[in-house]
Amino acid sequence: MPSKIDEKKDCGTSVDEAQPREGGAWAERIRALKNVPPVLHFVWESGPSVVFWNITIRIVVAFLPVGIGIIGRFIIDGVNRLRMQQPLPAHFWWLVGSEMALAVLTGILTRSVDYFDNLLADRYTHHVSVEVMRKAAALDVTVYEDPVFYDRLERARVQATDRLAMIQQMGRLIQQSVTAIAFSIVLIKYSPFLLLLLVAGILPAFLGESHFAFLTYAKNFRQTPLRRQMDYLRQVGGSKEAAKELKLFNLSEYLTNRFSALSQTIYEQNVALNRRRLFWGGILAIIGQLGYYAAYGYSIWRTIQGRYSIGDLTLITTAIMQAMGNIQQAFSTASGVADQALFLTDLLAFFEMKPRVQNKEGGFKVPRPIRHGFEFRNVSFTYPGTERRILKNFNFFLEPGERIALIGENGQGKTTVVKLITRLYDPSEGQILLDGVDLREYDLDDLHAEMGVIFQDFMRYEMTARENIAVGRVEVPHTEEEIRYAAEKSLAASVVGKLHGGYEQMLGRRFEGGVDLSGGEWQRIALARAYLRDAQLLILDEPTAALDARSELEVFERFAELTEGKMALLISHRFSTVRMADRIVVLEGGRLVEEGNHSQLMALGGRYAAMFEMQAASYR
Repeated sequence: MPSKIDEKKDCGTSVDEAQPREGGAWAERIRALKNVPPVLHFVWESGPSVVFWNITIRIVVAFLPVGIGIIGRFIIDGVNRLRMQQPLPAHFWWLVGSEMALAVLTGILTRSVDYFDNLLADRYTHHVSVEVMRKAAALDVTVYEDPVFYDRLERARVQATDRLAMIQQMGRLIQQSVTAIAFSIVLIKYSPFLLLLLVAGILPAFLGESHFAFLTYAKNFRQTPLRRQMDYLRQVGGSKEAAKELKLFNLSEYLTNRFSALSQTIYEQNVALNRRRLFWGGILAIIGQLGYYAAYGYSIWRTIQGRYSIGDLTLITTAIMQAMGNIQQAFSTASGVADQALFLTDLLAFFEMKPRVQNKEGGFKVPRPIRHGFEFRNVSFTYPGTERRILKNFNFFLEPGERIALIGENGQGKTTVVKLITRLYDPSEGQILLDGVDLREYDLDDLHAEMGVIFQDFMRYEMTARENIAVGRVEVPHTEEEIRYAAEKSLAASVVGKLHGGYEQMLGRRFEGGVDLSGGEWQRIALARAYLRDAQLLILDEPTAALDARSELEVFERFAELTEGKMALLISHRFSTVRMADRIVVLEGGRLVEEGNHSQLMALGGRYAAMFEMQAASYR
């Protein structure tokens, strides 16, 4: 695999791209062949028995044309003897029956190959797609903020399913190679010169196709950002979320023109390459035909000399056509495999990426109950690929049974604190402790099981209402009572009660029968997920932004009941809810600048009091 890809396997940093080098087409293709064994491993894992029978049947099918050709030679010589008023061979009709049986067997086995190809394609698609999903879920959150990573992820997703052609090509390559070798042996038996003429005609075409296959890969690589932009424009142009603005701002024509411009750029690049390929491909095809007719003419000349029989000439002609056809196909297929292997570079590089946030093997279980709580000790944090420190020597503690509100202007580090305490990130400097032990020493899955988190940008799953709530805790099955309890606590029960299908109602418009919810209704569904978890720490990061003030107050009154005796971390811009916290922490410039309860901070007359008065003034 290209070295540049290997250098950046740690996805805690920005993702570098290994750019195709047009000057080194053959070197790139040879390196790309290293991608084949890992893919074969994926294929074998997908279905060992299917792979075995696919290859076995292909090898049998590969030998059948040779058998038919050899039998045909004896049949034609037998008929020729009859024309010369000589008796037919005693086994003549047996030969005819055998040739027919082989032809029938070829048809049956060819259909069997198609059957196993389809089985393998389905199994491989499922297997590799699941692996891509699992790998994507295991990577750090930081990589999803890197557009270069998105280019690689997009190529990996496409390659995960679009490389089915390569799997079938490898099967065909085995079959074509066996047939080509078998007929080449037949030609060598008559004259090695025949095979030499064929190879001399085929080789230039193979080299030319290999070169253009690399140019196609390099072109597609460069076009990835353009295609992503096109996909985005296509999505926006047909999305429910954008429909109103498309109408009001008359954006449809603007987006269509942008899409057309990108499409035209890609079209012109494709046409330019295809014209070159057509011109040189035609010249190389002529050279190949010259090789074929040279071998064919040589065979006729030897037959006229009496060195070959009519049956020999027929077999040689068949062997020339089959050998040439299968050698060409094998070269073309091998070129296609190398071409496909180039595209697999991104898929395999994606699988080799390693998250910076690692789950320690044999890590500690989270204490139950937590006795001392969480502590941020001189924590600083900088997002990978940036230089600005979001947190600077941040010190903070959260004790058991304490409800803390984080407030501050946007970009001051509130959500970053949430991501650090949940170990979506690790600190750049300093430590985060849980009961005096570094957070990195705990089992990551166990840590997450003790946390219930709802972000402002929560997911709206296109699933049933029941499933939308149940995803809050998928480790165990849930009873009807548990689902309803979570819905009652989050005030989502009133939302579900209005749905025609109740808890079995499909939400969202993606699937048939689905209904969409308002922003506030979706937030209540999302809040129910947090209430479903028997977590020791509950975190709400602006989860009620789409609710009106009264609904938000109801939610937080329930929140106060639920978190009684537990740790809770709340981020909100509404001081009516913030003041319910036991302690309020004010962040500014990535530092803790004030802390205390509402009364203490108002008496202090500092940053909190100023923000409170500013918001209160807007209601007067």
